[in-house]
Amino acid sequence: MPLGIPRRKKASPLVENEEAEPVRGGMNVGDMRTFGGMTSLQPGLPPPPPNLRPRLIFHTQLAHGSPTGRIEGFSNVKELYNKIGEAFNIPANDIMFCTLNTHKVDMDKLLGGQIGLEDFIFAHVKGQQKEVEVFKSEDALGLTITDNGAGYAFIKRIREGSIIDRIAVINVGDMIESINGHSLVGCRHFEVAKMLKDLQKGKTFTLKLVEPLKAFDMIGQRGGGGKQTTGAQLGTGRGTLRLRSKGPATVQELVHLIHCVCNAHHLYRVFKNIFLCRKCLRSKREE
Repeated sequence: MPLGIPRRKKASPLVENEEAEPVRGGMNVGDMRTFGGMTSLQPGLPPPPPNLRPRLIFHTQLAHGSPTGRIEGFSNVKELYNKIGEAFNIPANDIMFCTLNTHKVDMDKLLGGQIGLEDFIFAHVKGQQKEVEVFKSEDALGLTITDNGAGYAFIKRIREGSIIDRIAVINVGDMIESINGHSLVGCRHFEVAKMLKDLQKGKTFTLKLVEPLKAFDMIGQRGGGGKQTTGAQLGTGRGTLRLRSKGPATVQELVHLIHCVCNAHHLYRVFKNIFLCRKCLRSKREE
């Protein structure tokens, strides 16, 4: 569930490449200007009064299936989860993470620090709990861990051929609830990774996991890790809402409309040339 990207703390080399992509807080809509009916922000200006700020409404569903809800008025991740909880009458702490524009457990579409103004938010809620005993035969378990910015750390990627990859019941998207009975709720990704790294090699440890509740068409899937993309923007539509850990959130208009107009004009010229060529060929055949 992607708001600006503050300086990222250097990830320790813990279990594989532990990385953090928590959702950033601070979503107060600040300085704005109007451009083609689109409200955007100018850096360095004081925020406008609340009555002049844009009303941003987002559509959302529960990833395993639900009616469509409408949410607004959130300024950080915890408030976003609260709004989703209110929309579907579920506890906010049941929400593990959110993806954009897909109900699948696709870590490449994970809601991070910014949300496109026309993005569709899918909330993944807690499903089945499971307890797994793992024998640590190697130094690295083969996990990449992230957190949702609201107290839950979960598996983002599983390295092929690793210890965890050989355990079929452990999947991408699983929340790590505890290690050897020690609760990890409220811990950041790097804290969880350090605990996993510090586990003694040659010993068995117990993981308590919670998998996201899945739709029928997702049952049996291990989850999509995908390749990591650098600097990719998940925002689509007319603009992108960027969440920031410090300062107001910013709304940036995109130039998709201009690109679409240019592309349409280009396609028109291409098809026109094809039509003229076919017309000329037909005329020559008739002669």
